[in-house]
Amino acid sequence: MIDLTTILQAAITLLAALITAFVIPWIKSRTTKTQREQIEAWVGIAVAAAEQLWKGHEKAGEEKKRYVLNFLEERGFAVDSAALDAMIEAEVMRISEMF
Repeated sequence: MIDLTTILQAAITLLAALITAFVIPWIKSRTTKTQREQIEAWVGIAVAAAEQLWKGHEKAGEEKKRYVLNFLEERGFAVDSAALDAMIEAEVMRISEMF
């Protein structure tokens, strides 16, 4: 059996680098500092809530993401979906690294 752990770790590292290099500057150019702080705070809350609701369900990634997107949409956040996806993934990575 092939161990894909190294490849997966490299892919996550690459994704984090791409988010840092391209997505974050793009978001910053389109929003004020206060707006970014609010969006980041709400993304953090939504991701934490989704993780708690589906705790122990590792295969529920799409359900969690749908929950987060709906949560943010209900609060009026109309950020580009690619940017929002990147923010969600960054928050998920941050939370994952904590545990």
